[in-house]
Amino acid sequence: METQILDIGEDSLSAAKNILEEDGLVAFPTETVYGLGADAFNGEAVKKIFEVKGRPQDNPLIVHVHKDYDIERIVCDIPSYSYKLAERYLPGPLTMVFKSRGRISPVVSCGLDTIGIRVPSHEGGQRFLKFVDMPIAAPSANISKHVSPVTAEHVYADFCGKIPLILNGGKCSGGIESTVLDCTGEVPCVLRSGLVTREMIAEVAGDCTVFVPKAGERVRSPGMKYKHYSPNCRTMLFEYERLEEAAAEYKKERAAGSRAYIMCDDGCAKRLLDKIPAEHMLLLGNSGEEIASNLYFKLREGERVADIIIAIAPEDRGGVMVGVMNRLTKACGG
Repeated sequence: METQILDIGEDSLSAAKNILEEDGLVAFPTETVYGLGADAFNGEAVKKIFEVKGRPQDNPLIVHVHKDYDIERIVCDIPSYSYKLAERYLPGPLTMVFKSRGRISPVVSCGLDTIGIRVPSHEGGQRFLKFVDMPIAAPSANISKHVSPVTAEHVYADFCGKIPLILNGGKCSGGIESTVLDCTGEVPCVLRSGLVTREMIAEVAGDCTVFVPKAGERVRSPGMKYKHYSPNCRTMLFEYERLEEAAAEYKKERAAGSRAYIMCDDGCAKRLLDKIPAEHMLLLGNSGEEIASNLYFKLREGERVADIIIAIAPEDRGGVMVGVMNRLTKACGG
């Protein structure tokens, strides 16, 4: 199979719609990461997502729709706080989980009676969803457990010869997957942290809890259970307070002949400049938003040049950094 990367336009969108209508898969951009999409009504097409990614069969998918799509066609029992959240944060990096009407293929939700609904803000992603005018089931467009893709080239590296079309929308600005919010109860509950923080949700909804999974409990959202986001090289993760130990590990690895690189935020890098050459650093930026935007891009860059990535956790752990640390820990902390 030939895999094409095409800029988003009338011809590529027509091709994408034809592929979806013929049970195929299309990769498309969102503001967070690229998604690997199939017609959410078509169970046979959705099964191909799991097959191509090597994704576990109990890890549910999110359904993407355009901003004018009437989600009450596919979900029900929508609480009033969800409308307020939608008005404030959608389109944007927020997935809300509702009770399903049973019209979306059960393959999407892995047998659960709920569906996660996402309205991405990426202009090209919205244009794609509006053109095909169907709910699109989509996880991130990468091989399962590999680093999520934030460019069309990242998708191509994982799926060349496996899918027919990648719609090119440039580099994703958000950089980590959407916040997933359970909206089936009286109070919203964060299942997966992201760019829309618990505090931001509570400000609108009045309250917000955070789900703590128990051993053996069934997965309720993508990104909750399995090792994720891992580069194809060795990794280590040090707490910010163990910065000197990280530098010592770097020197040890370099002395042994390994191509060791340090990945850290800009503030940490300044503290290490007398110990680590700048060309051996993968810099994430300063703010939480910058670090989120750069995390997967730098992990992908690192796996091309490094035998081992030695990551140092940022000092700040609040707000957006909750989601960043979730990804960083799953990518490098194992």
